[in-house]
Amino acid sequence: MNDEIIVAIATSRLEAAISIIRLSGKGSIAFVQKFFTGKILDKDSHTITYGYIVDGNEKIDEVLVNIYRGHKTFTGEEMVEINCHGGVFITQKVLQLCLNHGARIAERGEFSKRAFLNGRIDLSQAEAISDLISAKNDYASQLALKGIQGNISHFIEDLREDLIQIITQIEVNIDYPEYDDVEELTADSLLPRSHSLKDKMNKIIESSKNVHLLKDGISTVIIGKPNVGKSSLLNALLNEDKAIVTDIAGTTRDIVEGTIRLDQIILNMIDTAGIRETEDIVENIGVHKSKELINKADLVLLVIDNSKELTKEDEYLMELSKNTHRIIVLNKNDQGSVNDIDGVFISAKDNDIDSLIEKIKEMFELGQITSEQDDILANARQIQLLEKSKYSLEVAIEAMENGLPTDLIVTDLYESWENLKEILGERAKEDLLDELFKRFCIGK
Repeated sequence: MNDEIIVAIATSRLEAAISIIRLSGKGSIAFVQKFFTGKILDKDSHTITYGYIVDGNEKIDEVLVNIYRGHKTFTGEEMVEINCHGGVFITQKVLQLCLNHGARIAERGEFSKRAFLNGRIDLSQAEAISDLISAKNDYASQLALKGIQGNISHFIEDLREDLIQIITQIEVNIDYPEYDDVEELTADSLLPRSHSLKDKMNKIIESSKNVHLLKDGISTVIIGKPNVGKSSLLNALLNEDKAIVTDIAGTTRDIVEGTIRLDQIILNMIDTAGIRETEDIVENIGVHKSKELINKADLVLLVIDNSKELTKEDEYLMELSKNTHRIIVLNKNDQGSVNDIDGVFISAKDNDIDSLIEKIKEMFELGQITSEQDDILANARQIQLLEKSKYSLEVAIEAMENGLPTDLIVTDLYESWENLKEILGERAKEDLLDELFKRFCIGK
């Protein structure tokens, strides 16, 4: 595969001052020389040459060409970047010329995939590149940058080192049983080390489960009985009339969504249908969806009309959401306050919601995760593999505590080791790699 020369536009497809066409593969420099007037065959790596891209006797564009030699390029193979003028027509014409001479359009993420396959980066670093491109805030970009710099690789290597120390002790005991008493070895060394490693894994897993909050935003559900101001609150947060606001109970029959940014915090807002008993079939479907969303949300905003006494519906919703990450929002504060409840007072109709915004920021001060906690995995694939590794370790620990033979214990420890390897892609299957890199943009 790596003998093929791949090509793609690596910059935006819109008009711009400059666009970059990237090529990679064996013989890329000699390939570009066929239609470039500047002399690049004998140039050193990481140099820039001025000239023209030509098609026969026709000059296509005045360009600068960067060349990269050896195995220390991004992909680990010869690369060329053609810096064109940024017109869409000219860029496409240069790209088509590359294809006419025998290059192939790169697949999504194929440059990064080649970097992985050629040993320039591990799989966690490749995933971090994609995360950096799609980062929505500072938290996500900082986390991705740490991944590119090899942060995940480093702490996974530390876990592997701890694990191999345990395995080595057991293997030595199997080969030379006269040197240590098995029960004494397990109690004095293997169990303490194994429990310590399990605790490290647990800490990383728990920290990493918050990563989606940093990268993708906080899934936020607005609930409440009909006509308490849920849609007005959504509109106030979104600063637009996205939901229908009337005095008629049951107006919001389906799910209304929107995204807002509170400084570095992203809220993926969902305004649900009012939860109440109803004979309306369509509205009842919305009520059912609302109940499902409550259990899946990262944050629940329970809206109550604080100008009126609590009803059974209000009390039912308070009970329904009591075990969630919840803020009770006491709305219609402009009309008076009649309930003694611990909550946040607002008037959604008047856009008086500052107290709610401050409460959300206080609850989700996520910056501490990136600045103080370095050992964080970046996605569900990595977290799942570490959980599998921890499970195999736990099985081995149970075997140690039950006094099972050491050759049985070491089997589970090796399984734990293999899952750690897979986080970095050391035994990843080709179909998994194809699926992962398809999520990248073209040209990266």
